[in-house]
Parts: sequence; structure tokens; C-alpha cells
Amino acid sequence: MDYEVLFAFIGATAALAVSPGPDNVYVLMQGMVHGKKYGLATSAGLMSGCLVHTTLLALGVSAIIKGNDQLFFGIKLFGALYLFYLAFKVLRSGSLKISDTGVPKKSLMQLFKQGFIMNVLNPKVTIFFLAFFPAFLFSEELGTATQFYILGLLFILVSFSIFGLIAILAGSISRYLFGNPNVGIALKWLQILVFVGIGLYILLSDK
Repeated sequence: MDYEVLFAFIGATAALAVSPGPDNVYVLMQGMVHGKKYGLATSAGLMSGCLVHTTLLALGVSAIIKGNDQLFFGIKLFGALYLFYLAFKVLRSGSLKISDTGVPKKSLMQLFKQGFIMNVLNPKVTIFFLAFFPAFLFSEELGTATQFYILGLLFILVSFSIFGLIAILAGSISRYLFGNPNVGIALKWLQILVFVGIGLYILLSDK
């Protein structure tokens, strides 16, 4: 078992969770406008949806790539190119704008369900998992599906920890964001660096 690969995966996941995107911005808005427990409920729903995508990846990709090194390399290449494409999309977009307007009040269960449905029905999450997970297989003893489930659970734990912290600190974070006009540009370049960095790791990985 290669623990260095696992630690690299945890680090990459943390970087992705911190990097601003629609999910953590939505968590921030709920926590800022309605309170931290509403942000936590949204986070829990989003992360629960990741279990579905992990299962799709484990059952599908593990069967496809088993014993096929060329196909596995093709999946890795696709993963790197997809992340470079995401970085290019962010580069072409404007600076990140965060607004607390138009955030409707919902119950905790409604927010949990909405987060779950938002995640499960988003095919981009499955594509992202396909791009991200295969480069971090860490054991020759464990089956591919088992490794994907372990990576999926680590992804959920790390992401929920960071999303939860965002929900709890939403008030302080929002005051900082709204008080610094240049922060949107900095967050935009943070996204680009995270996507390019992980894409290069996937491309250069010998797994």
C-alpha cells in the first residue's frame, strides 16, 4: 500500500474543496444568510451524493480498466486534459462574484435533499471522479473497486470537513470577501492553479 499516494490524494482533495466553486459557494451563502447549521445540512447532502458517483465509478471503471494498461493510460490522459479544460474555462470567465441575494430559506431536510439531488443529477461530478480517482490507486493487493470506495470515502470526509468549516465560518469569510475587491481575481487564479496542478500530477503519475 502506497501511503504517499493516499496523502497526495488527500492534499489534492483539500485543495479542490478550498478552491472556490459552485458547491462551496452555495454552502457559504446558506451559512452566511441563514446560519451555520443550514450550511452544514447543504454540505451533508452534497457529500452524500458523492457516494452514488463513487459507486458508478467503482462498478464501471474498475471492470473496464482491469488488466488493460493502454485503456488505463487513456483514462489518465482524459483526466489530465479534462482538468486542463476546466482551468481554461475558469481563465476565460470573469473574476468570481459572490452575492447573498436570492438565497431562499429552506428547512434543514430540504437543504439536505437539494444538496443530494444537485450532486447526484450532475453528470459533471461523475466525469470529474473519472478524471481524478484513477491516478491515485494506491495498492496492488486491494481490488480496484475497493480502492475507489476508499478514495471516495476519503474525498467525502475531507471535503465535508472543509465545507463544514466554510459553513461555520461563513460570516467571517463573507465579510472578508465583500471587503476586498481584488479577492475575486485571486480566487479565480487559485482555481486555475489547482486544476492545472492536479492535471499535471495525473499526467505524470506512473500509476
